[in-house]
Amino acid sequence: MAYMYMPGATAVGITYDGGVVMASERRISYGNFVVSKTTKKTFKITDFVGACCAGMVADMQVLAMQMRAMTKIRKMELKREIPPNSVAKMMSSLMYERRYYPLLTQVIVGGVDGEPVIYTLDPLGSVLPDDYASVGTGAEMALGVLDQEFKPKMNEKDAVKLAIKSIKSAIMRDNASGDGIDVLVVDKNGTREFTES
Repeated sequence: MAYMYMPGATAVGITYDGGVVMASERRISYGNFVVSKTTKKTFKITDFVGACCAGMVADMQVLAMQMRAMTKIRKMELKREIPPNSVAKMMSSLMYERRYYPLLTQVIVGGVDGEPVIYTLDPLGSVLPDDYASVGTGAEMALGVLDQEFKPKMNEKDAVKLAIKSIKSAIMRDNASGDGIDVLVVDKNGTREFTES
């Protein structure tokens, strides 16, 4: 019975020629009750690394806050930007340390360090690299679109359109997803965010 009350969501991450697009819808539902229609599930971690999530947003908010603090400390120690793979490994360690009381969130971490990269993390901290990914209750619908239309080295405009299209396809069939789409774009110039209705 408990699984019925896990919050649903859909989030996607896509690499393109020069950057990464991450997108998520804005609904939080608990069972049949829509708790919020304006929740942000995309997070800027550093100037060149972002994340998006599905699952318990509170857990991800805490994880993102911890990661921002850890990456700032690490940046001061190293005197250079922290690459996305290091952020993913640090996040993985935090999640694995909590494996007996896990953070109930699936995360996509992406960024640019020369090449654009995306990693998917499960609640126990497994790190899976990929060119594109989707997590959440609407992941199957989103991946149906991504599998058909993703092309390596696509441009930013096409990648953003594909991310939005894949989230919209999930919203059509997943009642736990909906109410607009937040998009986070990461490239060599930094991060940009906007909302699509």
